[in-house]
Amino acid sequence: MEQSVAFIKKMKNPFIQQFFLLTKLPAAYFSGVRIKELSSDASEVTVPFTWFSKNPFRSIYFACLAMAAELSSGILALLNAYQNQPPVSMLVVHMGCDFFKKATGTIRFFCTDGDKIKAAIAETIQTGEGVTVITVSKGYNDNKDLVATFNITWSFKVKK
Repeated sequence: MEQSVAFIKKMKNPFIQQFFLLTKLPAAYFSGVRIKELSSDASEVTVPFTWFSKNPFRSIYFACLAMAAELSSGILALLNAYQNQPPVSMLVVHMGCDFFKKATGTIRFFCTDGDKIKAAIAETIQTGEGVTVITVSKGYNDNKDLVATFNITWSFKVKK
């Protein structure tokens, strides 16, 4: 629990968050992807419509949307795997998505699957076997219209 609080505090520090994105996820950093909210069970990640994130159709390029969606669940996975003993590796093994509206403005992705991720990590530590979990990240525009839904399958395994 203490580790989670420390991780959340780090990610809420703008300088540390920017440095993390720049060094670990540079494409997301330059696309403007940012972590806006983070708790043990949910996260909010944004991606703006900018010159760097645009496509020829005057909307946000789908890869930038995917980066934001993946980060909204991935930051919850990192939070729950942070400084675990034994260490746990994590990997995206599948991604599916549905698009509903043109992505313009700032798109906010929400993932509320922190409890599912925490349970999967606990299971892999307990059993020593790999565990997969499907997380859902939903992106909304400034008018609160659903723009896209991403289903991201994470695999967790105890590091040898």
